[in-house]
Amino acid sequence: MYEEITRQAKQAVTEILEKANLKQGSVFVVGCSSSTVAGQSFGTASSMEIAQAIFDGIYPELEKRGIYIAAQCCEHLNRAIVTEKTVAVMQNRECVNVVPQPKAGGSFATITYRTMKEPVVLEHIRADAGMDIGGVLIGMHLKEVAVPLTLSVKQIGEAHITSARTRLKFIGGERAVYNDDLK
Repeated sequence: MYEEITRQAKQAVTEILEKANLKQGSVFVVGCSSSTVAGQSFGTASSMEIAQAIFDGIYPELEKRGIYIAAQCCEHLNRAIVTEKTVAVMQNRECVNVVPQPKAGGSFATITYRTMKEPVVLEHIRADAGMDIGGVLIGMHLKEVAVPLTLSVKQIGEAHITSARTRLKFIGGERAVYNDDLK
C-alpha cells in the first residue's frame, strides 16, 4: 500500500514540475491530509506512515531540482507553513514558534519538519506551484495568479488531488505585449 502511495505522489509531482517549468530556488507548497488518503475524514486517522510514503515520493523530486518544499500545516496551526530557513530569508518572512505534531499540524508537516536541515514555521508564504492532497486548500500560500494543472494522476490513495502553478500578472490591456517565456 505505501509503495503505491509513494509511486502516485512521485508521478503527480513529476507531472506538475514538467508543466510548471519551475526554476531552481522556486517554492513548491504541499497540503496533505493523510486521513483522506486513508479514506477517512479530515483529522480522524492521521498517519505518519502514509505521510512518509507521500513525502518519499515528493521530496526527492524537488530536492534534485533545487526546489524548496513548503508543507502546509492543518487548521489547528492556522495552515502555517514548514520550510527551510533559507526560504524565510529569501521571502523576508517572520518565523513563528511551533513544532508540528501529527494531531496539531498534521503528519505530513511533522515529517517535513523532522527532515529539514534548518526547519522553520511561517504563517505565510508565496509559493510558485503546489499540490493539494485531500482538499486542504493550499491557495492561500500560492502567488496571486494561480493556474490549475490537469494531471493524469487524479488521486493519492483515496484522496483527490489538485495542483497549480503560478504566473506573473498580465497588465496593460489590449495594446500590451507579453513575454511568452513568463506565461
